[in-house]
Amino acid sequence: MTDHYHPDLLAPFLALPQGDKIQADLDQLRIWDFDGSSTNQAPGHDSDIYLRPAAIFKDPFRGGNNILVLAECYNNDGTPNRTNYRHHAAKIMEQAKDVQPWFGLEQEYTLFSMDGTPYGWPKGGFPGPQGPYYCGAGAGKVFARDLIEAHYRACLYAGINISGINAEVMPSQWEFQVGPCEGISMGDHLWMARYLLVRIAEQWGIKVSFHPKPLQGDWNGAGCHTNYSTKEMREPGGMKAIEAAIEKLSKRHNEHIAVYGEDNDLRLTGRHETGHIGTFTSGVANRGASIRIPRHVGAQGYGYLEDRRPASNIDPYRVTGIIVETTCLL
Repeated sequence: MTDHYHPDLLAPFLALPQGDKIQADLDQLRIWDFDGSSTNQAPGHDSDIYLRPAAIFKDPFRGGNNILVLAECYNNDGTPNRTNYRHHAAKIMEQAKDVQPWFGLEQEYTLFSMDGTPYGWPKGGFPGPQGPYYCGAGAGKVFARDLIEAHYRACLYAGINISGINAEVMPSQWEFQVGPCEGISMGDHLWMARYLLVRIAEQWGIKVSFHPKPLQGDWNGAGCHTNYSTKEMREPGGMKAIEAAIEKLSKRHNEHIAVYGEDNDLRLTGRHETGHIGTFTSGVANRGASIRIPRHVGAQGYGYLEDRRPASNIDPYRVTGIIVETTCLL
């Protein structure tokens, strides 16, 4: 498939208004179940996994009063399934609710054609070196913008707190940002945004990869940079709270890396705007550090920090949960 405008695919999303507030109540929704043995979440002799509704979004595909429901997985005995990281994160966020933890996640991803090659790249070859693609515009610099715009509109309609999109450093690599979201809602909004992306790309015949290093060589990897603040950090004088949080993060580097995404060692090499996976560093405006303090935050003395270690394939509940646990509860 060549990269060009798809009017028949894009038209339904061009017509979407921004979603109204959802009137449905979680308590009105039933608990569903599914075959967990088919998803490696349960053995065949006890395969029913229960889905407990956790968040509701408007349905951009069907419109009207239809909704999309994000649910948590529970076992037959009432315990959370081993894949249910939301359950533990929700407990952490409840304990830390007074500090008002805010997050903004920068989700990078890569587009591939059905034949497994990066979308829009020359067949059997490579595009020019990185440089003109980041935040680029124009044919030959960006690919599948129609898909990206459709995803953005769908997120707005669904009520996802999406706040931006941009073409990334490697051609056919993109990023969308979700946030600010408070507490457990960060994971809810990111997971639904990911679902909408994959679901819409399906209509284009394009594959979405969240692998942190989809291509070896002199190409940037893909991360999910995590911007974080508490109420104290956001107020004048908050730099002291930011520095205290960084100190706490430095002492649990290995524990964080353990939940910051699979194959992250292929990305965190100290090259391509990353810190090395084995070393914790921080600095103002330093994109080669583990933790970056934005320049304007350093200048004004309050704001937020950016954890640049998480990979593009993270479970956002695990990442947001451990950040709050480390900085607020230990």
